[in-house]
Amino acid sequence: MTAGIALDTLYALLAGPWLVHLVYDRRRGWLTGTADNPRIAALTATTLLIVVPAAAAWLTSWLGSRGSRSTYDPIPTAWDKVFQRRSHCLVRARLKSGLWVGGYYGEKSYTSGYPEAADLYLQTTWAVSSAGLFERPLPRSGGIYIRMDDVEFLDFVEVPPAAEQGDTAGDRDTTAVGPQREEGVPARRQPARADAGSADAAPGR
Repeated sequence: MTAGIALDTLYALLAGPWLVHLVYDRRRGWLTGTADNPRIAALTATTLLIVVPAAAAWLTSWLGSRGSRSTYDPIPTAWDKVFQRRSHCLVRARLKSGLWVGGYYGEKSYTSGYPEAADLYLQTTWAVSSAGLFERPLPRSGGIYIRMDDVEFLDFVEVPPAAEQGDTAGDRDTTAVGPQREEGVPARRQPARADAGSADAAPGR
Protein backbone atom coordinates (compact mmCIF):
# COMPACT_ATOMS: atom_id res chain seq x y z
CA MET A 1 0.00 0.00 0.00
CA THR A 2 2.83 2.38 0.83
CA ALA A 3 4.52 1.66 -2.49
CA GLY A 4 1.25 2.26 -4.33
CA ILE A 5 0.70 5.61 -2.64
CA ALA A 6 4.27 6.64 -3.39
CA LEU A 7 3.92 5.72 -7.08
CA ASP A 8 0.56 7.50 -7.41
CA THR A 9 2.08 10.63 -5.89
CA LEU A 10 5.00 10.44 -8.29
CA TYR A 11 2.65 10.02 -11.27
CA ALA A 12 0.63 13.06 -10.18
CA LEU A 13 3.75 15.19 -9.84
CA LEU A 14 5.20 14.22 -13.21
CA ALA A 15 2.11 13.93 -15.41
CA GLY A 16 -0.85 14.98 -13.30
CA PRO A 17 -2.82 17.22 -15.74
CA TRP A 18 -2.37 14.83 -18.67
CA LEU A 19 -3.48 11.79 -16.65
CA VAL A 20 -6.51 13.66 -15.33
CA HIS A 21 -7.47 14.60 -18.89
CA LEU A 22 -7.54 10.91 -19.85
CA VAL A 23 -9.91 10.15 -16.98
CA TYR A 24 -12.09 13.26 -16.67
CA ASP A 25 -12.96 16.32 -18.73
CA ARG A 26 -15.02 19.15 -17.19
CA ARG A 27 -16.97 19.84 -20.34
CA ARG A 28 -17.37 16.32 -21.73
CA GLY A 29 -17.46 14.16 -18.60
CA TRP A 30 -15.71 10.97 -17.46
CA LEU A 31 -13.38 8.84 -19.62
CA THR A 32 -13.84 10.99 -22.73
CA GLY A 33 -10.09 11.33 -23.15
CA THR A 34 -9.75 7.54 -22.90
CA ALA A 35 -12.47 7.08 -25.53
CA ASP A 36 -10.70 9.48 -27.90
CA ASN A 37 -7.29 7.76 -27.46
CA PRO A 38 -7.87 4.13 -26.36
CA ARG A 39 -4.44 2.87 -27.38
CA ILE A 40 -2.65 5.65 -25.55
CA ALA A 41 -4.83 5.05 -22.49
CA ALA A 42 -4.11 1.29 -22.53
CA LEU A 43 -0.38 1.84 -22.96
CA THR A 44 -0.37 4.39 -20.14
CA ALA A 45 -2.26 2.07 -17.78
CA THR A 46 0.03 -0.87 -18.60
CA THR A 47 3.14 1.22 -18.03
CA LEU A 48 2.04 2.89 -14.81
CA LEU A 49 0.19 -0.01 -13.20
CA ILE A 50 2.31 -3.01 -14.28
CA VAL A 51 5.68 -2.15 -15.81
CA VAL A 52 6.81 0.55 -13.39
CA PRO A 53 5.79 -1.32 -10.18
CA ALA A 54 7.42 -4.55 -11.42
CA ALA A 55 10.62 -2.73 -12.38
CA ALA A 56 10.71 -0.96 -9.02
CA ALA A 57 10.25 -4.25 -7.15
CA TRP A 58 13.00 -5.96 -9.18
CA LEU A 59 15.39 -3.04 -8.65
CA THR A 60 14.74 -3.05 -4.91
CA SER A 61 15.36 -6.79 -4.71
CA TRP A 62 18.53 -6.55 -6.79
CA LEU A 63 19.98 -3.74 -4.70
CA GLY A 64 19.19 -5.65 -1.52
CA SER A 65 20.86 -8.84 -2.76
CA ARG A 66 24.09 -7.16 -3.88
CA GLY A 67 25.49 -7.08 -0.36
CA SER A 68 24.35 -10.60 0.50
CA ARG A 69 26.65 -13.56 -0.14
CA SER A 70 23.97 -16.17 0.34
CA THR A 71 22.32 -17.63 -2.75
CA TYR A 72 19.13 -19.55 -3.20
CA ASP A 73 19.41 -23.10 -4.49
CA PRO A 74 16.18 -24.86 -5.54
CA ILE A 75 17.63 -28.26 -4.55
CA PRO A 76 15.83 -29.00 -1.25
CA THR A 77 18.55 -30.76 0.79
CA ALA A 78 22.31 -31.31 0.83
CA TRP A 79 21.60 -35.03 0.39
CA ASP A 80 19.94 -34.37 -2.99
CA LYS A 81 22.72 -31.95 -3.96
CA VAL A 82 25.49 -34.48 -3.27
CA PHE A 83 23.95 -37.23 -5.39
CA GLN A 84 22.59 -35.04 -8.18
CA ARG A 85 25.73 -35.51 -10.31
CA ARG A 86 27.69 -37.92 -8.14
CA SER A 87 30.24 -39.90 -10.17
CA HIS A 88 31.19 -43.50 -9.43
CA CYS A 89 33.10 -43.85 -6.18
CA LEU A 90 33.57 -45.90 -3.04
CA VAL A 91 31.33 -44.93 -0.13
CA ARG A 92 31.93 -45.81 3.49
CA ALA A 93 29.63 -45.10 6.40
CA ARG A 94 30.31 -45.05 10.11
CA LEU A 95 27.28 -46.40 11.91
CA LYS A 96 26.13 -45.07 15.26
CA SER A 97 27.25 -48.38 16.74
CA GLY A 98 30.84 -47.56 15.72
CA LEU A 99 31.04 -50.12 12.92
CA TRP A 100 32.13 -49.26 9.39
CA VAL A 101 30.30 -50.43 6.28
CA GLY A 102 30.92 -49.52 2.67
CA GLY A 103 30.60 -50.38 -0.95
CA TYR A 104 30.79 -49.23 -4.54
CA TYR A 105 28.44 -46.53 -5.82
CA GLY A 106 27.93 -47.13 -9.54
CA GLU A 107 25.32 -47.20 -12.28
CA LYS A 108 23.24 -49.84 -10.50
CA SER A 109 23.27 -48.02 -7.16
CA TYR A 110 20.39 -45.89 -5.95
CA THR A 111 19.76 -43.07 -3.52
CA SER A 112 16.50 -41.61 -2.30
CA GLY A 113 15.38 -38.06 -2.95
CA TYR A 114 13.35 -35.41 -1.15
CA PRO A 115 10.79 -35.73 0.44
CA GLU A 116 11.57 -39.42 1.07
CA ALA A 117 13.77 -40.39 4.00
CA ALA A 118 17.46 -40.51 3.14
CA ASP A 119 18.76 -43.97 2.31
CA LEU A 120 21.34 -45.45 -0.02
CA TYR A 121 21.83 -48.69 -1.96
CA LEU A 122 25.39 -49.57 -3.03
CA GLN A 123 25.56 -52.16 -5.75
CA THR A 124 28.66 -53.95 -4.38
CA THR A 125 29.57 -54.48 -0.73
CA TRP A 126 33.17 -54.11 0.40
CA ALA A 127 34.83 -55.41 3.54
CA VAL A 128 35.83 -52.42 5.66
CA SER A 129 38.29 -52.68 8.54
CA SER A 130 37.67 -51.34 12.03
CA ALA A 131 39.81 -48.34 11.07
CA GLY A 132 37.59 -47.56 8.07
CA LEU A 133 39.92 -48.88 5.36
CA PHE A 134 38.52 -50.57 2.27
CA GLU A 135 39.95 -54.07 2.06
CA ARG A 136 38.24 -56.00 -0.74
CA PRO A 137 34.87 -56.46 -2.47
CA LEU A 138 32.90 -59.29 -0.89
CA PRO A 139 32.36 -62.30 -3.18
CA ARG A 140 28.85 -62.83 -4.55
CA SER A 141 27.76 -59.48 -3.15
CA GLY A 142 24.26 -58.37 -4.01
CA GLY A 143 24.87 -54.88 -2.69
CA ILE A 144 24.23 -53.18 0.63
CA TYR A 145 21.35 -51.02 1.84
CA ILE A 146 22.22 -48.17 4.23
CA ARG A 147 19.62 -46.19 6.14
CA MET A 148 20.85 -42.74 7.10
CA ASP A 149 19.07 -42.85 10.45
CA ASP A 150 21.70 -45.41 11.50
CA VAL A 151 24.70 -43.45 10.17
CA GLU A 152 26.89 -40.83 11.82
CA PHE A 153 28.60 -39.71 8.62
CA LEU A 154 29.42 -40.76 5.06
CA ASP A 155 32.75 -40.56 3.29
CA PHE A 156 33.13 -40.54 -0.49
CA VAL A 157 36.40 -41.95 -1.84
CA GLU A 158 37.23 -41.32 -5.48
CA VAL A 159 38.47 -44.39 -7.36
CA PRO A 160 42.02 -43.82 -8.67
CA PRO A 161 42.17 -43.74 -12.48
CA ALA A 162 43.79 -46.74 -14.19
CA ALA A 163 47.12 -46.39 -15.94
CA GLU A 164 47.74 -47.82 -19.41
CA GLN A 165 48.93 -51.16 -18.03
CA GLY A 166 46.11 -51.53 -15.53
CA ASP A 167 47.90 -50.19 -12.46
CA THR A 168 46.24 -47.61 -10.25
CA ALA A 169 47.59 -44.10 -10.37
CA GLY A 170 47.92 -44.18 -6.58
CA ASP A 171 45.62 -45.11 -3.72
CA ARG A 172 44.22 -42.52 -1.39
CA ASP A 173 45.97 -42.21 1.96
CA THR A 174 42.96 -43.56 3.82
CA THR A 175 42.00 -46.27 1.35
CA ALA A 176 43.48 -49.68 0.70
CA VAL A 177 42.05 -50.84 -2.64
CA GLY A 178 42.43 -54.60 -2.89
CA PRO A 179 44.01 -56.51 -5.76
CA GLN A 180 40.72 -57.78 -7.25
CA ARG A 181 38.85 -55.98 -10.00
CA GLU A 182 35.26 -55.06 -9.21
CA GLU A 183 32.89 -52.74 -11.03
CA GLY A 184 35.55 -50.55 -12.59
CA VAL A 185 37.93 -50.50 -9.59
CA PRO A 186 41.31 -51.26 -11.18
CA ALA A 187 43.58 -53.96 -9.81
CA ARG A 188 46.83 -53.08 -8.15
CA ARG A 189 49.65 -55.18 -9.60
CA GLN A 190 51.94 -56.75 -7.05
CA PRO A 191 55.62 -55.66 -7.39
CA ALA A 192 57.87 -58.21 -9.08
CA ARG A 193 60.36 -59.98 -6.82
CA ALA A 194 63.92 -60.74 -7.92
CA ASP A 195 64.74 -64.42 -8.39
CA ALA A 196 67.49 -65.22 -5.93
CA GLY A 197 68.66 -68.22 -7.98
CA SER A 198 69.07 -66.28 -11.19
CA ALA A 199 70.85 -63.50 -9.31
CA ASP A 200 73.43 -65.98 -7.97
CA ALA A 201 73.98 -67.35 -11.48
CA ALA A 202 74.73 -63.93 -12.95
CA PRO A 203 78.30 -63.31 -14.23
CA GLY A 204 80.71 -62.11 -11.62
CA ARG A 205 78.93 -63.91 -8.76
